[in-house]
Amino acid sequence: MRLALGGFAAGLALASPAWSQAPQTAARPDPNDPDAVLVEELVVTARLPGPAWWTVSNGKTTVYVLGAPSLAPKRMAWDRGVFDRRLAGANEVILPFQDVRVKFTGVIGAAFNFIRLRGGGPFEATLDPGRRERFLAVRSRLGEPADHYSTRNPLAAGLVLATDYREKTSLTTADPTKLIKLLAHNARVPVSQRSYDLGPLMGAIIRTSQAEGMACFDEVLAQAEAGPGVTQAAARAWAQGDVRGALANERTYERCIAVVPGAQRFDAAVKADQVAAIEQALKTPGHAIAVVPLRPLLAQGGVLDQLRAKGYAVTTPGEEAQ
Repeated sequence: MRLALGGFAAGLALASPAWSQAPQTAARPDPNDPDAVLVEELVVTARLPGPAWWTVSNGKTTVYVLGAPSLAPKRMAWDRGVFDRRLAGANEVILPFQDVRVKFTGVIGAAFNFIRLRGGGPFEATLDPGRRERFLAVRSRLGEPADHYSTRNPLAAGLVLATDYREKTSLTTADPTKLIKLLAHNARVPVSQRSYDLGPLMGAIIRTSQAEGMACFDEVLAQAEAGPGVTQAAARAWAQGDVRGALANERTYERCIAVVPGAQRFDAAVKADQVAAIEQALKTPGHAIAVVPLRPLLAQGGVLDQLRAKGYAVTTPGEEAQ
């Protein structure tokens, strides 16, 4: 059994010199959103053409880190000049996970939880008149029948709606990672990419409170009503190296997932694995490429913040000369 959960952990200054230690950081204002607060000195517009890059170095090896959008139009165009130069001779390309798989031993439990989430009749029957009217309008525009949202769980309904909305508006969590993976394979550069077990989190959705689930559903509904304009504008900013503009992307799905019991532990584990992969790449002389979702890359406690705290030199897109 294979289930997609793109965008889970995975989705806004002035240039500063390289750091060897992380500065003191303030407490996060939203305990339910691990990426709510950014390290502002890392949010820098790129000097080179195309998307923004950060670098991590130990003096012998450099890892070029591309901050990727967590949500973007499918097959969007971007200037690959800098990427192509850095791919040449790279030791490896480290990619964020895209697919989350259920382990064979957990298939039965995951299937049971899925059935529990999908039962109970059309979700719209649980809504008050105002929400129902809005949801019916969105559902009709997406071309989905009432029984497609057969659940009593508002968080499950919200996540299904988010997936449908993204599919119908040609938005994806897979690009540009999918293209980068293909280019690395064509260049015979080794690719490192992890997958994770989804089973426990499927069950955790059931344990999310009705109030939190409905708040999530409301956010997704509002996003679907507004349309893809914000994401399209953020993607254009990303392609031009405008980091702050790229960070203005929608994050409804990510905030919804964050309220699921165990989700923040999962998020922390994914970030730790990304940090460990970059550290491992730094042990081999030369250079490597890492692709990390933009906000987890730049958040307080995020990937670059953790690497600075470990003593590695981090430079921003505003300092790049080549």
